[in-house]
Amino acid sequence: MSNPVKAAQYLNKLEDARCEGRWDEVLELVRKVRKHANDRTCLTTVAEVEYAVIKASQKQTASTSPTTAVPTADLDTGRFLPRLLEVIDAEKTYPQDRFQARVCLGWVHWTVGEYDHVSPRLPTDEEHELLRLDQPDSVSEWTRVCALKAIYLRAYCLSRDNRTVEALDVFQGALVSLSHVWNGQKGRTQLQFWAELLLTEYCMLQAQALERGEKSLEDNGSLAPFRSWAKYWEVTKTQGSPLVGGHGFRGAVPRRRVWNEYYAAISSILQQDLPFPTSYTGSVANASSTRNQLQMELKKVETAYESLLLSETTFPRADEQREEVENFVAAVMRNWSVSVGRDWHEQDLGPGGKEGLSRGVLDILYRAATKTFHSTAILRCLFTVHLAVAEFDLAFHAFDSYMEIVKKGKARVDKTGHPEPSLDDDATMLTTISQAIIALCKYGFYDAAETARDLGVELEEILQKLPPPLPNTGSNIPTVDEENGNGVVLHPRVPAHVYALSWQAIGLSQAHWSRVTFDASVRIDLQTKAIRSLQKSLSPEIGNPTDIRSLFTLSLLLAEQRELTAAIDIVKAALLSNKRSTEQPFRMGPYWREISLIPLWHLLALLLSARQDYTMAARACEAAFEQFNDPEVLFGSQTLQGSFRSEHLNEAEARNDRTHPHGLVDEMDDLEKQGVIEVKMTQLALLELLEGPEVAVNASQELLILYTRLFGPMQLKSLTVVSKPSSEVPKSSAGTLRSIRGSIFGNKSDKSTNQPKRRNTLSSEKSNVPSERPQTTQTIMYHTSMTPTIEITKGNDGTSESARPTRPSSVRGRHPESTRRNSLKKRDSSAHQQRAHSSSGIPREPAVADGEPYPAAESVAATAQSGSLGLSNINGTGSQQSFSRGRGLLRYDSSISSNKGSINGTDLPALDSLSSPSSLPVIRFPDDQLERQRRIVLVKVWLMIASFYRRSKMYNDARDAILEAKKLVDNLEVEISKDVSGSVTTRNPGWGGKICLEELIGDVQAEMGVLATDEGTPYISRAYFEEALMHYPDHPSAIVGLSNILLDIYSEVLLPPPAIPSITRESAPGETSNGVTNARKPTPEKSKAACLLDTPLGLGGGMHQSSEASSTRRTKPPVQETPDLTATDTLPAPYKADSLPLIDRLAARDRAYGLLSGLTKLGKGWNYSDAWFALARAHEESGQTDKAKEALWWCVELEEGMGVRDWHCAGVNGYTL
Repeated sequence: MSNPVKAAQYLNKLEDARCEGRWDEVLELVRKVRKHANDRTCLTTVAEVEYAVIKASQKQTASTSPTTAVPTADLDTGRFLPRLLEVIDAEKTYPQDRFQARVCLGWVHWTVGEYDHVSPRLPTDEEHELLRLDQPDSVSEWTRVCALKAIYLRAYCLSRDNRTVEALDVFQGALVSLSHVWNGQKGRTQLQFWAELLLTEYCMLQAQALERGEKSLEDNGSLAPFRSWAKYWEVTKTQGSPLVGGHGFRGAVPRRRVWNEYYAAISSILQQDLPFPTSYTGSVANASSTRNQLQMELKKVETAYESLLLSETTFPRADEQREEVENFVAAVMRNWSVSVGRDWHEQDLGPGGKEGLSRGVLDILYRAATKTFHSTAILRCLFTVHLAVAEFDLAFHAFDSYMEIVKKGKARVDKTGHPEPSLDDDATMLTTISQAIIALCKYGFYDAAETARDLGVELEEILQKLPPPLPNTGSNIPTVDEENGNGVVLHPRVPAHVYALSWQAIGLSQAHWSRVTFDASVRIDLQTKAIRSLQKSLSPEIGNPTDIRSLFTLSLLLAEQRELTAAIDIVKAALLSNKRSTEQPFRMGPYWREISLIPLWHLLALLLSARQDYTMAARACEAAFEQFNDPEVLFGSQTLQGSFRSEHLNEAEARNDRTHPHGLVDEMDDLEKQGVIEVKMTQLALLELLEGPEVAVNASQELLILYTRLFGPMQLKSLTVVSKPSSEVPKSSAGTLRSIRGSIFGNKSDKSTNQPKRRNTLSSEKSNVPSERPQTTQTIMYHTSMTPTIEITKGNDGTSESARPTRPSSVRGRHPESTRRNSLKKRDSSAHQQRAHSSSGIPREPAVADGEPYPAAESVAATAQSGSLGLSNINGTGSQQSFSRGRGLLRYDSSISSNKGSINGTDLPALDSLSSPSSLPVIRFPDDQLERQRRIVLVKVWLMIASFYRRSKMYNDARDAILEAKKLVDNLEVEISKDVSGSVTTRNPGWGGKICLEELIGDVQAEMGVLATDEGTPYISRAYFEEALMHYPDHPSAIVGLSNILLDIYSEVLLPPPAIPSITRESAPGETSNGVTNARKPTPEKSKAACLLDTPLGLGGGMHQSSEASSTRRTKPPVQETPDLTATDTLPAPYKADSLPLIDRLAARDRAYGLLSGLTKLGKGWNYSDAWFALARAHEESGQTDKAKEALWWCVELEEGMGVRDWHCAGVNGYTL
C-alpha cells in the first residue's frame, strides 16, 4: 500500500543512489518505491534496466573503453526492451520518467552495439525543449544526466557514420544542458562522469575535424569545445573537487590529451595569424586587444598542459626518450618565435612584454629538461632563447653542451649503424652551428672571432663527410639516400637552404677572421676562401641564391678586393628582385624586405662613390629611404621637427587631442636604426664632395634631428647665436629648416635647378659672406637640440674654395695642399672620364663605369627605365638636378623587372624574390647596454660634424663639437667603472658592442689632433695623438697623424719649439701665425752629415752608403764641426739650439716606421691608404726607394677602389646584416 511520506523518502534515496553511482543499493530501493509508490512503474523499471546495463558493462576488462559493445548474452535485451517500450507507452503522468525511459532504451541499444537503433529511440529535440533544461530547478539531477547521456549517444552514432559536422552540431547543442554544471552546486558522480565524457568526446571530435579540414579555425566557434572543457576544469576547482591528471574514466583518453589538442588549436591560430575566435570567451576586459586575449588564453592552456605533462612524466632511462615532452617544447618554441617577431608589439603581450615572455619560455625549458635525458632539442632551444634575451654566456654554454652530445651521438650512430630518434638530424645540427657562427660574428668581439673560425673549420669538415645536398631543381626526379648494410639511412641528404646557410656561416667566419687576425700573410687567402664559400652558398643548384645575407657579405668582400664591377652587379641583382616572398610575411612584419635592403642601398652608394659617380651614389642613398614611398611609413606622421615646434603649436595639438601613429623606425632594433644613421652620414659625406664642406656643415643639422627621431631626445650643449642683420646667408637647401620629407628625402619641388648653375650661385654667394654668420632659421636650434654654431665662412684669401669634390679623409700629412692630396684626389664625377687602369700595370676587367660610363643626370630616366640601378626619376624628367637642393631625386621602383639589362648591356642574375634575412631571433639587449650603444652612435655623429667644421676652417665650432663627444665618452667611462658584473670593461665592450671605450677615447683625441694639425700647432697635435695611442695603441688615424709629425721632425720640416718662450708671443720656429710650418733649408754640410746614418735598425736599404760614409770618415782627417751640426758630443746650449740632434730625428723616423708597419698588417690598416702613403714616405726618408714606390703603387690601387667612407659602415656589424 502506498505511503506518500515514505514514497517521497525512498524516491529521494533512489535519486541519490543513481546520481552517486551506488548501484548495489538500487534494487532494494526499487523494491521499496514499488511498495509505497505503485504509480512510478516507469521509474522503477528504468532503474532496474540501468542497473543491469551497469553490471554488464563492469564485466568488461579495465582496458576497454565505455564505447565497447557488450555481448548480448551479458545483457538480456529480449526481456528489457519490451518492458521499456511498454512503460514508455503507458507513462502519461511524469514526463521526466518517460524522458529517462527513452534515454535508457537508446542506451541499451548502444551498449549491445545496435547503433542504428539508438537515434530513433532517443528523445526528440521537442522533448528536450519541453523539459526546459536551461532553468536551474526545473528538472531533477538524474534527468540532466540522462539529457547529457542522450546527446552523447546521438553524437557518437553520427560520428561512427563519419558525419562529423552533424555530430559536432549535436554536441554544441549540449552546452545548454551544461548550464547547471557551470552555475549550480557541486555535481555528483554521474553528472560529472557524463559531463566529462561528453566534453572529452566533443573536444577530440573537434580536433579530428580540424585535422581533416572538415572544420576551420577561422570559424568563430572553433574553440568552443576546448573553452567549454577549460570552463568545466575551472568549475570543478571552485566546487572544491579539482580534477587531476590521468584518465577521467575507464578507457578514456588522458585528460592532458584534451589540453594538448586545445594547445595545438590555439597555437595554430597564433602561428597562422588567424582571426581570434570570440565565441564562448567568457568575461574579457574590453580594453585588451584580441592579440592580448589570445596570448592570455594561450598562456593559460600552456600552463595547464605543462603541469599535467610534467606531473605524469617520470625521468627516463638512458635508452628511453620523452617524445611528448620534446613535442611540447617544439610547440612552445614555435609560438615564442611568432610572439617575439616584428609583427607583434609589446602591448600585445601584456605585462613583461617580449622579454617577460622569453623568460617564461626559459623556465619551461629548464623544467622540461628535468624530465628528459640529454635532450639535444631542449639544449638547442635554450641556446636560441638565451640569445634572444642577450644572455650570450649562458647561450654558448648550452651550445657547447649541445655540440658535445651531438658529436658523441653521431659518432655512436656511425659506429653501431642504429639511428637514435632523440638525436637531432644533420640538417638541424648544421643549422644550429651556423646560427652560432653568425651570432659570434655579429655580436662578439675579437675573442669571439677565433671561436667562430674554429666552428667554421669544424662545420666545413662535417659538410665534407655528408652526402651531397638535395638539389634546388624543380624536377620530380626522386632522390635516393645512401643506406647502410641494414637498409637504414643514417645521414639523409640535407635541404639546399640548410647547405646554403652552412656555407654562408663558413664564409662569414673566414671573412670575419681575416679582419681581426694579426697574421697579414693569411689575410688574402682567408678573403679568397670566404668568397668561394659564399659563392657556394649562392649556388642556384645546391644553394640559396636569394639569401640577402650572403649577397651582402659577398658584395662587401668584393668591394674590399676592389672588384667593384662584380660587387655592383650583385647588389643590383638583389635590389632588382621582385617583392614576392615564399615566407609568412606576418612573422617578419611589414616592409621587412625594404628594411633589409637599406644596407644594400648604402653599399651601392659606396660602390658608386668608388667609381667617382657621386651624384648616382647620392641618389642611391635617397633610394634607401624612398623605397617606402611615403615618409610617414618610415617615420610616422610625427615629423622630425614635430618634437621641436613652438609651444603654441604643441598646445594647439594637445587641445585637438591628436595622436601620432608610429612609423617603422619605432619597431626597428637599434642595429637597423644605426644603419639608417649611417646612410645619412654617407649622404652628408657625398654632399661635402659635391658642394663643399660648408654646405655639409649646414646640412649636419639634419643628422642630429634624425638621431633624435630614432633614439629619442639628447642632452647637448647650448647654442650661442650672434645676430647681424646686415649679413647675408648663403642660400642652400640645407640652410633652411625643413620637414622630415625635406630634411631626409629632399624637397621634390626643387628638382628643376641644374647642378652647375647651383654651384656657381653658391660660389658667388660665399664670396660675399662675412666671417661671422647672422642669425637664421638654420642656426637657431630648437630648445631641446642644442649644437655648436653652424657657420659658413670664406677662405683665408676671401674667396671661395674650388667646387671640385675632394674626399674627406683623416690625416694625410700636415699640409692641407699636400702633394699626395693633389695626386690622388678624386676626379669630378661630372666629367665622366674613362677610368684609368690599375697602377700595378695589370689590366682590369672593364667595370660598369669603364667602356660605357654611368649616365649623367640628364639621362636618369632612361637609365632607370633600362633597369640599371633599380632607380627611377620621380618627376619623370631628365633635367640635371642638384643633390643638395633635392635629396630625394630618385626612388626605387620595386616593380622593375629583374630581367632587364644593365648599363653596359650585360644581363644581371634574375632573383625572383629575396629570402628572409632572419637567421637569428630578435635579440633584446638590456636598457643600459642599449643606452651605451646609442651614446656611441652619438659620439660618431658629433665627430663627423666636427670634421665638417674643421674642413670648413671653423675651428672653434669643430672644437665645441669634439667636446660634446668627449662629454659623452666621459659619461660612458663613469658608467662602465660602476659596472660590477665585469661583462663590460674599457677594453671590452661586451656582447653586442663593436667599439670599446678606449677606442672611443682614441677617436676623440685623434680628432682633436687632426684639428690641431689644421690649426698649425703640430706639437699640440702630437700630444693629442700620443694620448690617443696611450688608450688605443692601434688607432689608425692617430698612428698616421703622429707618424706624419715624426717624419716632419726627421726631415726638419718641423723645427723644435724654443726652449725659452718668447715674451712678445712670437710664433715658434716651426710655426707661423697662419699655421704654415717653416722648413729649414739643409746646408750641404748638413745633408752630408745626415747621410752618415739614414737607415734604422732592421731596414736593409742604404747599407752601401753607410759603408762608404764610414770609409770616408776613416780616411779623411777630422774637420772642425760647426754649431749647425747636431753631433751629440758638442751639443749647443738649449737656448741656442735651432734643431734636434740627429739621434732624436732618427728615433722619430724609426718610431714612425714601426707604427705604420704594424698598422698596415692589421685588419684595420691593411687597406688604409693614408697609412700606406705615410709608410711610403718613411721608406723614402730611409733611402728605400723601391719599397717606397711599391707602397705608393699600392696606395694608388687602394685609392682607385675606395668609397667615400669605409666599407664596413654599410653593415653595422661588419660583414653581417
